[in-house]
Amino acid sequence: MARQVRFEQLGGPEVLHLEEVTLPAPAPGECHIAVSAIGLNRAELGFRQGRYIDVPQTFPAGLGYEAAGRVLRTGDASGDFVEGQAVSVLPTFSMNDYATYGDEALVPVQALVARDPDSDPITHAAAWMQYLTAYGALADIGGTGAGDTVVVTAAASSVGLAAIQIARLRGARALAVLRPTDLQDPVLAAGADAVIVQGADEIAASVLDHTDGRGAELVFDAVAGPGVRELARATATGGTIIIHGTLSGQPTPFPGTDTMRALSVRSYTLFEITRDPARLAVARGDISAGLADGTLKPLIDRIFPLDDIVEAHRYMESGQARAGKVVAVVQ
Repeated sequence: MARQVRFEQLGGPEVLHLEEVTLPAPAPGECHIAVSAIGLNRAELGFRQGRYIDVPQTFPAGLGYEAAGRVLRTGDASGDFVEGQAVSVLPTFSMNDYATYGDEALVPVQALVARDPDSDPITHAAAWMQYLTAYGALADIGGTGAGDTVVVTAAASSVGLAAIQIARLRGARALAVLRPTDLQDPVLAAGADAVIVQGADEIAASVLDHTDGRGAELVFDAVAGPGVRELARATATGGTIIIHGTLSGQPTPFPGTDTMRALSVRSYTLFEITRDPARLAVARGDISAGLADGTLKPLIDRIFPLDDIVEAHRYMESGQARAGKVVAVVQ
């Protein structure tokens, strides 16, 4: 019997519970894996609350996009994966179809990537959602390259830290925008060239000062809302604002008429990349290389045992996380 996290109704962390289930044999194109560690994401909080793009849910519902573990069984057409192989799970699927919160899971083959059997499962469980999100925006869509400047809001989040590292990997400069309560040291350690503190610093003026008046070629924004107007003033002519989150919870205006300059504003989710096999293959290759040579280094904020998944979700919702990723481990 496997143990998996389930919920039968929308609500707070308390609706989650561990349940013993019998997993079916993997179908063609699936693998059955033993899970060692699970990366937790805000997407799963939203799914549990009915506020994520991947709704409506089919109850009883599971959770989870990421994990690291080993292959137990393979279905037909399982590619190069074999029993006992160390793997990580990438977020390519709907949580209505597959879920990784458990000590075992069925996952589609296209969501798997091989990892070194001696690699740390916690690090690899914490890597893929954040790096794929950042890579898709900065490299695939934004074409960020040497000499560019990227502004990253919510920079102390796992995705924000990943974006800083991806910017540096691409030869670009990264300017990190933080709340006053965020930690600056992890952001600077990730490679940020400068930190801009909301409220204490005027964002547009700071970015223009750091770019000799040019502005940033790319703004990677997790906040949205009215603040996009100021981000537009910090964007170079011909630059792009990519909005991948709505942390402000407020309506987002189109800021083009404020600046009367040519700029692009677009929404984005990582599924643009992860559900396109060709684009995913490029991203997977570059990120795997960065993880292997240490260029990309996930930062772990806190680790919970899987049995404490309710407390892990409470911790994430409370805003106590300061920088990096929350991970659940199977004990």
